[in-house]
Amino acid sequence: MSENNRKILYLITSLLIVCSVLGCEKYKLRKKGRKQLAAAIDLGQTIGSVAEVYLPEFIPVRGYGLVSGLNGTGSAECPPQIRAYLRRYILTQVPGQKINVDEFINSHNTAVVRVDGIMPTTGLKHQTFDVKVTALSGTQTTSLQDGWLYGTELMARVEFAIISRTLATAKGQVFIDTIDGANANKKNGYVPAGGTVLDEYKVSVTLGDNDYLMISQIRNRLNELYNEAGAVAVSPRRIELSAPAKYKAQKQKFASIIKATYLGQTPEITEERIKTFVRELAVSGDKEASEIALEAIGNQSAGKLATLLNSSDEEVQLRAARCMLNMGDDRGLQILVKTAMNIGSAHRVEAIKALSTGTRRKDAVAILRRLLLDANFDIKLAAYEQLRRLDDVAVTREPIGGNFYLEKVPQAGYKGIYVFRSGQPRIVLFGAPIYCSNSFLVRSGDGNIAIASRRGEKYVSVMRKHPARPVVIGPLRSSFEVGDIIQVLCEEPPEEGEQGHGGLGVSYAKAIALLKQMCDKGVVRAEFRAGPLPKFN
Repeated sequence: MSENNRKILYLITSLLIVCSVLGCEKYKLRKKGRKQLAAAIDLGQTIGSVAEVYLPEFIPVRGYGLVSGLNGTGSAECPPQIRAYLRRYILTQVPGQKINVDEFINSHNTAVVRVDGIMPTTGLKHQTFDVKVTALSGTQTTSLQDGWLYGTELMARVEFAIISRTLATAKGQVFIDTIDGANANKKNGYVPAGGTVLDEYKVSVTLGDNDYLMISQIRNRLNELYNEAGAVAVSPRRIELSAPAKYKAQKQKFASIIKATYLGQTPEITEERIKTFVRELAVSGDKEASEIALEAIGNQSAGKLATLLNSSDEEVQLRAARCMLNMGDDRGLQILVKTAMNIGSAHRVEAIKALSTGTRRKDAVAILRRLLLDANFDIKLAAYEQLRRLDDVAVTREPIGGNFYLEKVPQAGYKGIYVFRSGQPRIVLFGAPIYCSNSFLVRSGDGNIAIASRRGEKYVSVMRKHPARPVVIGPLRSSFEVGDIIQVLCEEPPEEGEQGHGGLGVSYAKAIALLKQMCDKGVVRAEFRAGPLPKFN
């Protein structure tokens, strides 16, 4: 290559590099300019930008109580401070009655326990939650199995003090899980749905300093939008309000909506806010914030939100449809139905929840019943949960022994047994009625309970050793239907002189362990599934 050609090539290469650099810089400047322009658009003050909106999701609670019915596995040991507290508390529960509290505590059929829970503040008054019971260290208690936790006060989890305000109470049958096959620590158990919240928690909006003008402006704005919430300025820096009926079951969401609520509005600025958040919902990584902001603005957003129903992004479609439905606009209903029915979608459960809470009950029930037949068990379970919440006839419910519910879902498309180990104790029979085979014998892990049928017999025999005396209760007869067997196992025995057969009084924990064994052995031709255990941290 000649010297001149080399110079020309060098010059062209240099020009290309310069153009490339300048082009990149120009693009960066344009991008920076767009960001600066967006930042320059003042959308106004939100309540969350001037005040703290506070609603704790949970409060750790603790108390001390007594577990009874331990058949010699308890202990008499009890620290003096806790004994003094229990003595006073028990006497308040039986006013006017003479009772020797120390004799009761000292019995080896009882044990003093610590009771812990994570109390939700986002539900309604009397909402239940799981509590954990733990035998006190250094005592002779060997097992809490089959025990009953007497009424216990629960306070905020700080150093124990009997003058603390009682936030919740707890009581119920102690559950010690054995279905996983591991050797359970019988000094620890829990009471599913054993805790009860005493008061409904309100949302608080708090300023950094006293400001009568600002606190009045916020209160008036909240009452303008959510009159039934009853926003009240309890001081020059704090407002309290309840969640309106629409958000009673979604109080954390309501708190987020308050944060995103703008203090002032004009038609022009509202239009700008809508355009901004619709655009953000379409392209931003934080789609949740944009959806909340649009719901806070209200149904004025629905028109522009509807444009996102045609998005190629399924999550954007879902959020737009759900947001519109929450505003009372059902143009996105078919999007939610399509998502719930789409076996390849990752958002099916979200769509099911949106449908069941945002649309008319009749429409929701029709869709949910179809989803009970879905091949995916998680979808089947989600549909069942929502139908149960809507109190639909597709789910029947019967209390058993005052300790748990037996529920049946006849139109489920398959035979399965699902047991809950957290929240309200429930045994759910999908595809009921479910029958067991004949000619079998199943015993509990400790050998004290037996369920059997001999070849040719037209019934199932159920029996157990008496927990306190060397006698056998039963055998009682049951049909081959699993629901009938559960009733005979777990209903309380009849009182002396009482008419009726009653049951054997078997605990929920032992009943579900027996059901698992029956499914594992093929005695019951149904799939056995157990829900997750509760978490306490």
